[in-house]
Amino acid sequence: MNIEDHEEYGADQIQILKGLEAVRKRPGMYIGSTSARGLHHLVYEIVDNSVDEALAGTCDHIEVKINKDDSVTVADNGRGIPVGINHQAGIPAVEVVFTILHAGGKFGGGGYKVSGGLHGVGASVVNALSEWLEVRIFHEGKIYQQRYERGKTMYKLKVAGDCDPEKHGTTVTFFPDREIFDDINFDFDVLKQRFREMAFLTKGLKITFTDNRGEEPKQRVFHYEGGIREFVQYLNRSSTALYDKIIYCEGEKDGVYVEVAMQHNDGYTENTYGFVNNIITPEGGTHIEGFRAAITKTFNDYARKNKLLKDTEANLTGEDIREGLTAIISVKIEDPQFEGQTKQKLGNSEARGAVTAIVADQLQIFLEQNPSVGKATVEKSVLAQRARDAARKARDLTRRKSALDGMALPGKLADCTDKDASHCEIFIVEGDSAGGSAKTARSRATQAILPLRGKILNVEKARLDRIYGNAEIKAMITAFGTGIHEDFDISKLRYDKIIIMTDADVDGAHIATLMLTFLYRFMPELIKQGHVFLAQPPLYKVEKNRKEYYAYSDAELEKIMQEIGRDQNNKVQRYKGLGEMDADQLWETTMDPEKRILKRVNMDEDAASEIDLTFTTLMGDKVEPRKEFIEENAKYVQNLDV
Repeated sequence: MNIEDHEEYGADQIQILKGLEAVRKRPGMYIGSTSARGLHHLVYEIVDNSVDEALAGTCDHIEVKINKDDSVTVADNGRGIPVGINHQAGIPAVEVVFTILHAGGKFGGGGYKVSGGLHGVGASVVNALSEWLEVRIFHEGKIYQQRYERGKTMYKLKVAGDCDPEKHGTTVTFFPDREIFDDINFDFDVLKQRFREMAFLTKGLKITFTDNRGEEPKQRVFHYEGGIREFVQYLNRSSTALYDKIIYCEGEKDGVYVEVAMQHNDGYTENTYGFVNNIITPEGGTHIEGFRAAITKTFNDYARKNKLLKDTEANLTGEDIREGLTAIISVKIEDPQFEGQTKQKLGNSEARGAVTAIVADQLQIFLEQNPSVGKATVEKSVLAQRARDAARKARDLTRRKSALDGMALPGKLADCTDKDASHCEIFIVEGDSAGGSAKTARSRATQAILPLRGKILNVEKARLDRIYGNAEIKAMITAFGTGIHEDFDISKLRYDKIIIMTDADVDGAHIATLMLTFLYRFMPELIKQGHVFLAQPPLYKVEKNRKEYYAYSDAELEKIMQEIGRDQNNKVQRYKGLGEMDADQLWETTMDPEKRILKRVNMDEDAASEIDLTFTTLMGDKVEPRKEFIEENAKYVQNLDV
């Protein structure tokens, strides 16, 4: 080996990235990714700064606009970013905020008591990843302005005009950099959901969101005087509440401001969301642990004291009490310690003690004043406890046993021969006819087929004992091998891909939704880790001169027709179901890994509350919210069979 041939690695090869170069070089480190998620993150960073002003009590209105040219404007009526010279840097403070990484008013110095924007990288990162950014500050009758391009200052801070001396605040307009982002198309619904959440969490704050890109501007105004009480009300609107009142606890302890709102509904799933300084913590943390400990102890003490539990009966578990609970736990804390850069889990130990103490005290008083609420909750929890015991017995039957235990895989499963899970995939198909074609078509080594008879149980409306007793669900649990709920272990997954393959009609869509409801509620990790897919069978088959073409959408059919020409020789078949295809066609169009189209099912943890609400709306008992959902989304329907 000749060492001389290699490039020299010396002291000068160590690069120092100055200013904002580091952000442009590695954007993913600062905003997570350069996909749609990272793009929306830019807006949140700027809006979070305005929300911090609202938390400081100096701002009550934020306006967000998506402009016709895809730029975004965020305007608030807060104090305005300081325009004086920062002596440490020798340039105006606003320039420091937008051009120097890890600079901001959130690192101490008393400017902010609590803040969601923690790393001091928000504004400067947005600036670094924008083709251009303009900031205007309204301060003491003057309008100050500065422009940056790709993070570089274009001119010194200047006075661009006069304004009303009473007017104060900051307006930021930026245009994302097309060199960095795959796509700069902002999604109205994604932003809308986030702003709604922000407005719920900051009572009294008004957020006006306008999209000017279409022919008709779209506008939503979010303003909730009731704060998180209204949030719980909103999340429970597709369910029937167990009692009318929303339980609300608020207080401060050890420097932690705690706000909790909760209400039980007649459903069986728990929807608890934790927020720290308005940032969602999908993985929970100490504030959620404190809340759970408080309600378990308080409800048990109440049940014992009021003889709602017999002396011989065991205590209710946390899970029993939280059945059908919708709760928001919002804490404000000066120096939050998150586990991980993505701020997914709170680590501060004082948050646990503060939430436990405040919720336990105030919940106890509430239950004594509202005995009907306590009685209804405990009665529901006792039923949940009994169902859990029954489920435990049923569950023991569904657990994968070894071959010696005689618990075989489900009889109707046609398993694959390869035992390496990373090579294998399972197709969940509806009915035996499609199952038959799929079994014939499959690649026996790596593809397993599980046909399900009829529609599976709607898990949104059933308790655990019924779920474990359902033959179709039992077959799936056993086939996947992971167990469900608290027994779930992803390392035991027997297939890398779980593919839901249903007909392209209304019934097929319904079965797919029932399947996704079950996976989302009981095996969410499968979705999070990207193991769940929807097969895309073709909608049309076109024959001409003995040649066959398949189209997966109306647009594709149109394209094929244009290519081959329209005449009497065209024979177009619209597939209503998988059973209409023979095995060769099914393999060629839908199952062959070389040619098929699969849609991966993803979930955005930041939008957990909205996903839960969608499932409750679609699969719950209330008709009205479902009707609203259909009316709202009817315009997106394709391939409707009328």
